[in-house]
Amino acid sequence: MAMAESLFHGAWVVLLCGPVLVASVAGTVFLVRRRVLAPRAGSPEAPDQVFWDLFLGACVAIPAVLIPALLSPWAGLILAGAGAAAGIAAYRATPRFLARRAARREEREQHFAHQAARAQHDELLLRWRHYELDPACSIDFPDLTDVRRPETSALIKALRTAEQQREAAHRGYPDAVGSLAASLAAAERAAGIPSAQPSEQGA
Repeated sequence: MAMAESLFHGAWVVLLCGPVLVASVAGTVFLVRRRVLAPRAGSPEAPDQVFWDLFLGACVAIPAVLIPALLSPWAGLILAGAGAAAGIAAYRATPRFLARRAARREEREQHFAHQAARAQHDELLLRWRHYELDPACSIDFPDLTDVRRPETSALIKALRTAEQQREAAHRGYPDAVGSLAASLAAAERAAGIPSAQPSEQGA
């Protein structure tokens, strides 16, 4: 009878303290591992942050094992094993979790960068087509459509590269658009176009 009662109390202790212990151990290991793997791990504040993470985690985990162990030794052993397993699992899973999160963040940043590059690309194409299709601009600034000039030749290459990378959603597309903007500005300067001319023409 006493054995059955001990098992009953031990089971309740495991059910009550187990989730708290597992969560505290896993959370503490995750926080410490993240701080160690973070780029700022070498900062002067990092050791203090790690100490306080360990201290607060221990304040929860140690009582969650010792108190049940005093009530039921086998419950304490089970909880100790569960805490160790949670710590090992969190230690192994943290780098993969951080890598996935960094990849998602980079993907979002790349998406926003591509959206901004597309808008800038459209503006540059509109500006270029004005010189290419407007007969008055072709007469006033013939050098801008003369591919024999180095600046115009570089502009045409930059246009082609940006268009190809836009269609392929290339990672270098924002940089290609930046090069296109620089090439267009250089071709305009070489053709003698005043800096205010594009905005006036777009208006």
